[in-house]
Amino acid sequence: MSEAESGVLYIVATPIGHLDDIGARALRVLAEVDVIAAEDTRHSARLLRHYGIATPMVALHEHNERAQAPRVLERLRGGAAVALVTDAGTPLISDPGFHLVRLAQEADVRVVPVPGPSAIVAALCASGQPVDRFAFEGFLPPRAGPRAARLAELAAEPRTLIFFEAPHRVADALRAMAEAFGAAREASYCRELTKLHETVRRMPLGELAAWVRGDGEQQLGEIVIVVQGAPAAGADEAEARRVLEMLLEELPLKRAAALASRLTGVSRNVLYAWGVEGKGTDRSDDGQ
Repeated sequence: MSEAESGVLYIVATPIGHLDDIGARALRVLAEVDVIAAEDTRHSARLLRHYGIATPMVALHEHNERAQAPRVLERLRGGAAVALVTDAGTPLISDPGFHLVRLAQEADVRVVPVPGPSAIVAALCASGQPVDRFAFEGFLPPRAGPRAARLAELAAEPRTLIFFEAPHRVADALRAMAEAFGAAREASYCRELTKLHETVRRMPLGELAAWVRGDGEQQLGEIVIVVQGAPAAGADEAEARRVLEMLLEELPLKRAAALASRLTGVSRNVLYAWGVEGKGTDRSDDGQ
C-alpha cells in the first residue's frame, strides 16, 4: 500500500540519535515521496543510506528557508509529494520549517504530520520531574543580560520547564538558572539521549551547575535541561517569607534574598521583590 500522496507535505520525525528509533510509516513516506527537504542533506543522507532509501533531497535550513520554501511550494502545487525532515527529531521544534508549513497551508496544500522521536518528550519522561504540566522554552538568549532577564520572567512559573542549550554555553546557563530560580530548585540534565554517552542526572541546580562546570565531558553533545516548576504559593511561600524576614534583621536585602533562596529554593529575584515590597523602597544600598 502506498503511503505518500501527490501534492502533500509530510512533516517527518527522524531519530534523535539511535537510528532504529524510526517508525515504519516514516520510512515508507521517505521512500515514496518525490523529494525530501532536509535541514542538512549530508546528515540526512546517513539515515537514508542506513535504510537503503534513494529519494533525492534539497536543502532547507535557517539560512535559505525563505528563498527555498516558495520553490518547494511550487513543486507541491505541481503534484509532487514532499517530506520535510530536520537533522534529528521532529521538524520545526527549534528547527526550520515553520515558514514552509505556513506557505503550504495558505496555498491549501495538505500538511500531514508523521510523528516520532522528540528530544523534548524523551527528556521529560526520563527526567523524574512532573509531567502533567510543562512548558518548552527552547534555547535561552546567548548573552548574559537577556538570558538573566528571560529566566527572571520564568522564576515563578509553576510548570516544569524544558530548555535546549548549546554545549559551549551550558555551564553559564546552569549557573544563571541557579541564580534566578534558586540553587535548591531541582533540575534534570539530559545529554546525548539515545546515543552512546547518554546521561540523565537529577539534582539541585546549584549542584548541577558545579558538576557540569567541573566535567568537560558534560559540556559536549546535545543537551536538554528539565527544571522543576516554582513551588506553589501557600505554606512554602509563607516559610520563605519568614526566613527572609529573619535574615533581614541582620543582612542587607540583596544578601538576605540570596541566602534565603539557597535555604528555601524560592527564586532570589522573587525574594528580593518581596523584600522591596515589604520595605516600601528600593534598597539601593544592598550591593554593599
